[in-house]
Amino acid sequence: MSTQNLIARKHYVLVHGACHGAWSWYKIKPRLESAGHVVTVLDLSASGTNLKKLEDVDTISEYSEPLLKLMATIPQNEKVILVGHSLGGLSIALAMEQFPEKVAVGVFLTAFLPDIEHNASYVMEKYIESTPAAEWLDTEFCQCGNKTSMFFGPKFLSHKLYQLSSTEDLELAKTLLRPGSLFMEDLTQQDNFSKQGYGSVQRAFIVCNEDLGIPLKFQHWMIQNAGINDVYEIKGADHMAMICKPQELCDSLNQIALKYA
Repeated sequence: MSTQNLIARKHYVLVHGACHGAWSWYKIKPRLESAGHVVTVLDLSASGTNLKKLEDVDTISEYSEPLLKLMATIPQNEKVILVGHSLGGLSIALAMEQFPEKVAVGVFLTAFLPDIEHNASYVMEKYIESTPAAEWLDTEFCQCGNKTSMFFGPKFLSHKLYQLSSTEDLELAKTLLRPGSLFMEDLTQQDNFSKQGYGSVQRAFIVCNEDLGIPLKFQHWMIQNAGINDVYEIKGADHMAMICKPQELCDSLNQIALKYA
C-alpha cells in the first residue's frame, strides 16, 4: 500500500439510532471499505443482535456500553471518526466526553446534538415539546422498569422515517426493529457535557432535508443551539439517509474525513 493510501485510510465507527441496529448501515459499510477505510458497526445494548433485554438497560450509558467498550480498546495514538444517527448522537456524545483524545470528529447524521450549556436531556425535551402526540402515529410507548420504552409502528416507519426509502428496506426494518427508549428519565439526572471532554472535540452535522422524523427546522435549531459551523446537507434524504441516499452520505463522510482526520 502506498504512503498516500495509508494517509487516506480512516477508521469510521457507525452508531445506529433508536430501535435500529448495526444492520441499518449495510449499504454504507461496504462502500467505505471499498474506498480503503476501516469501518466498525456495532449493536448498542438491547439492539440488533445484542443479547441484552431492554428491561435490563436502565441508562443511556448502559445502552451505549458496547460503544464505550470499543472506544476503550482504541490505542491512545489513534483517532476514529464517530458517526451517530438519530438517538445515536447522544451515544457518540458520551464517547466523545469519555475519550475526547480518541475522536478526530463527531458526525451527527440528522442526530440529537447536545450542547455544553444545558443538561444532557435539553435537546430531547425540546424535541418532545415540539412534536405533537398525534405525530407519533402508531408508535407504542410502555413503562419498562424505570423508563419509557418505545416501538415504532408500521405507519410511523413508512410516513416519518422511511417515506423516501424503498419498500424492501421498509420491510427489512419492520423485520429487524426492536423496542428502544429515549432514556429521558436517566438523561434528566445527568450532568452537562463538559467543555474539556465532549466540547473539545470537532463536530460536524449532516442535514437531511426531507426528514420528517427529526424535521429540518429542528435540525437547524440544534445546529444553532450547539454552535456547529461545519454543516453538510443531503438533499432528497428522509430520516434514513444511509438507506435512501447511501452514496451521497458516503461522499459527505469522505469530505468530513479529509477535513479532520
